[in-house]
Amino acid sequence: MAFQLLLNLAIAFVWMLLMRDMTISGFLVGLLIGLLLMTLMRRFFPKPFYPRKVWACLKLLGLLLKELVVSSFAVILQIVKPKLTLTPGVFAYETELKSGWELTLLCGLMNLTPGTLLLEVSEDEKTLYVHAMDIQEAQGVEKHIRDTFEKAIMEVTRS
Repeated sequence: MAFQLLLNLAIAFVWMLLMRDMTISGFLVGLLIGLLLMTLMRRFFPKPFYPRKVWACLKLLGLLLKELVVSSFAVILQIVKPKLTLTPGVFAYETELKSGWELTLLCGLMNLTPGTLLLEVSEDEKTLYVHAMDIQEAQGVEKHIRDTFEKAIMEVTRS
C-alpha cells in the first residue's frame, strides 16, 4: 500500500512539473490522473489497491469521532442526573484480534472513549479486562466493541 501511495504522489508531482502548475488544484489533478493510471494498472500490483485501505482508515477515524461524541454525552447525562444509577465494574472481553498492533489500536480506542478503561491484557493476549462505567450493560458493551471497533480494525489491517 505504501508503494502505491508514494507512486501516486510521484505521478502527481511529475504532473505539476510538466504542466508548470504549482498549485493545490494542479496537485489534485495530478493525484486524480495518477489514481486513474494506477486503476488501469492495478492488476500488476501484488497487494490490494490502496484506496480501499485509505477508505477503511477514514471510516475508523469517523467511528472514533462518533464514539467520542456519543459516549461523552452519555457520561455528561450521568453526571447531570441528580441521582447516580451506575454500578461500575470490571468484565473480561474476549477479542478476535491477533497481532500486537491490532490489540494496541483496540486498547487505545477503548481508552479514548469515555466510560470504558482497559485495565489489563492476559498473557495469551486474547482476554482484555475492561472497567465499565455501568457493568449492567457489559453484554451490550462487548457486542458494541466487537461490532464497531474490532470490525473496523480488521477492515484496516486485514484487507
